[in-house]
Amino acid sequence: MMKRGVHLVAIAFRLILGAMMVYGGIQKFQKPIPSPIEVVEKAQKFQSSEQESTLQKILYISGAKQTGYFWQVLGICELVFGILLLLQWTGFLGALLLLPITLQIFLFHIFLENEETLELLKTGGLFLMNILLVLKEWKSWKHLIWIKPM
Repeated sequence: MMKRGVHLVAIAFRLILGAMMVYGGIQKFQKPIPSPIEVVEKAQKFQSSEQESTLQKILYISGAKQTGYFWQVLGICELVFGILLLLQWTGFLGALLLLPITLQIFLFHIFLENEETLELLKTGGLFLMNILLVLKEWKSWKHLIWIKPM
């Protein structure tokens, strides 16, 4: 009975996290990347000390977009790893590969949007789900971390 409950919770976590990552990956390609001039013009509107956190977010995300590759690679990774998570046979691989991405999303919200309590709870929940999905398979992969000496 307990195993069935854990299994159902894991399925729910995989569906939620996978769907959120697929959605986030698709969103990375929905809007055109702004030119460097547009980024500077937008950033100049938020130069007062009261708007510093908004300026930091604009510069961080715009910087990732301005590289010409990072924003797209992140979108592809979110999309592919989210799909892996949604598929039953590749769920663990998807959860494992998504771990640094969900950590980064959570840290972004802690350091650059900490006034947004709902976003912190949402991204913290996604990161926690991701950790729990990886830990659910602990018995399958713990031997890779701790190899007994002969």
